Amino acid sequence: MSEKKKSFDSQVLWRILKLGFPYPVLYGVCLVLVLVMSPLGSFRPLLIQRMIDQHVMTNDGPGMLRMTLLIFALLIVEVFLKYVFNYSTSRLAQNVVKDLRNRVFQKILSLKLQYFDKTPIGNLNTRTISDIETINSVFSQGAITILADLISIIAVLVIMFTNSYRLTLICLLTMPLMIFSTYVFKEKVKESFQRVRTQIANMNAYLQERISGMKIVHLFNAQTQEWDNFAKINKSYNKANIDSILYYSIFFPVVEIISAMTLGLMVWWGARGVVDESISVGALIAFPEFVAMLFRPMRMLADKFNSLQMGMVASERVFALLDDQDDNEPQGAKTITDTLDHIEFQNVEFSYNDQNKVLKGINLELKPNTSLAIVGSTGSGKSSIINVLMRFYPIQAGDILCNGISINELDPHDLRSKFSLVLQDVFLFSGSIFENIRMMDSRITLSDVQRSAKDLGLHEFIETLPNGYHFEVMERGNNLSMGQRQFIAFIRAMVFMPDILILDEATSSIDNESEQAIQKAIEKLLDNRTSIIIAHRLSTIRRADQIIVLQDGEILEQGSHDELMAMELGHYREMIEKQSSDALNPILL
Repeated sequence: MSEKKKSFDSQVLWRILKLGFPYPVLYGVCLVLVLVMSPLGSFRPLLIQRMIDQHVMTNDGPGMLRMTLLIFALLIVEVFLKYVFNYSTSRLAQNVVKDLRNRVFQKILSLKLQYFDKTPIGNLNTRTISDIETINSVFSQGAITILADLISIIAVLVIMFTNSYRLTLICLLTMPLMIFSTYVFKEKVKESFQRVRTQIANMNAYLQERISGMKIVHLFNAQTQEWDNFAKINKSYNKANIDSILYYSIFFPVVEIISAMTLGLMVWWGARGVVDESISVGALIAFPEFVAMLFRPMRMLADKFNSLQMGMVASERVFALLDDQDDNEPQGAKTITDTLDHIEFQNVEFSYNDQNKVLKGINLELKPNTSLAIVGSTGSGKSSIINVLMRFYPIQAGDILCNGISINELDPHDLRSKFSLVLQDVFLFSGSIFENIRMMDSRITLSDVQRSAKDLGLHEFIETLPNGYHFEVMERGNNLSMGQRQFIAFIRAMVFMPDILILDEATSSIDNESEQAIQKAIEKLLDNRTSIIIAHRLSTIRRADQIIVLQDGEILEQGSHDELMAMELGHYREMIEKQSSDALNPILL
């Protein structure tokens, strides 16, 4: 948030307070307690004053006992109400935080993949966890408690003026100093907090990226450099926090000095009043308590207002994410009721940044129960074809027809349910192999998973692992080899019974022993199924019904393996001959 932005946005505050509307009972209890509890405490000094003037000075023992019991009863009621108030506000805050965090994660799930390309994951972690937790303070120690303190101050001032307007005016002589100190403190702490929030986001993003890529850091012996970079970020974060600590350490002693000045002026003036009998002894004894009750909430108001500001700054970040409609995944209303078995690209053009075209005028057709292989050098646009077909990214020109329906008119969730995609880099979540295969779909049972594994000839592999299908996979599958992760990906693809299977370089990073098992699994997966294959290895693509050769986002050649090999000067034939002549490097370049 820019520091030049206005310091208080009432619309943002109102939007935050509306988050509690789904809990009217808790909200109502908090507001009623504010109205009852805040002025209640100001009656204790008043009762002490009357006890001294009416009973102590007159030596009325029974009257002193009655007033003592009344003060004690009032104190018990006040303590109970404060307990209920603190519990209610904290519970309301936690309910709001829970609901808002659910909304934010739901929003993240609905974002385009392009959003994640340009936004560090650490920033989203900050929004979902740290920023939302800060909004908790708006309810637990922000708006509602500020209202309670304001009512308490008003109630104390009214009672003070009623008892002695002279002493009250004396006490208010130092009020301009208090207001000025509070304002300066509020502004300085707000600035430091804005820097804290920015540095937290930077730190989260940096940590997320470095921890995920720790293997690369070690591979290139970059630990020292990465530590130096982190130390700089941490130093900036530390400085922002120390600045806020500095302001607190200055503000509270200043408030104590102002409070002591007020008390001194009040005692000096009050003592003169007692002597000339214009002020009662009870008022002189009660007013120090009134002063304490006046300055205590005023001192805390600055801190609570900063908590409110912190919550508002954090909420603006969260609301900006929730309100971002441009990055929402585009929706469609139509669904494919029959088997998806026909896909047609019509002059499709696509770029990731709306400038450099990755696909240029792509025209191709995938017919029922046929296989399409896509080959080409790195950066030629192979995976981009899959990205636009799955609606991970929108195309800029042309159209893609699925069973004759424009892809832009289809519900993306329904569309993706027709595909199973096996990638080169298999992502596995923490949890059992069974859960990773069925991807939290409760309709898929363990027997379904076992049946698919047996059909692919991979059941024995899983049974060799400790606990079999309930083997616990570590984060990103780090306790499994690349080949083992690919086995799980193939079973996952099989168990969902897709209409179209997509293999995106699924065998390019595995050893020869694993490849033999995977090739058998691929043959069973592709049997009588429409498929798209992106592969470098000849053994995976030569059986395809149709092969297209991509170069710089354009289709260079198209046909079957035999047709393309018949082209004497063909690019495909050149790649095959180069691969065949280099037994040590069986990868199509």
